[in-house]
Amino acid sequence: MKLATRRRVYLREAALMLMLARLAVRLVPPQRLFAWAGRPPRRIRRFAADEAGWVAWAVETCGAKALCLPRALAAHAMLRRRGIVSRLCLGVARKDAAVAAHAWVEIGDDRIAGETEAGDYTRIATYGGAA
Repeated sequence: MKLATRRRVYLREAALMLMLARLAVRLVPPQRLFAWAGRPPRRIRRFAADEAGWVAWAVETCGAKALCLPRALAAHAMLRRRGIVSRLCLGVARKDAAVAAHAWVEIGDDRIAGETEAGDYTRIATYGGAA
């Protein structure tokens, strides 16, 4: 597959997954949403590191202005479709006098979606993958 074609395919899928994730965050109860996120992929592919990079790039490109939870859900769904085991992580941090929350996706020890801000947050929940 040509590079330009691959970019288009990943960007289209990321745009669709972001739209579905935004709808899910608004319409689906959290317990059902996180139960889905906790399920393992149907099949597992161990050597798909290049695909994980493409997924991260596409979600961050399409979802630059989206909130972190829909971005993390979209990336997690795209990775599950490809048989890549990932974890959806939720964390909190104290910012001045307020409490802030953040969501990100990890594969092994690497953060692939929402990685820039995740370092300041204390993980409180993990869904999917091996913890």
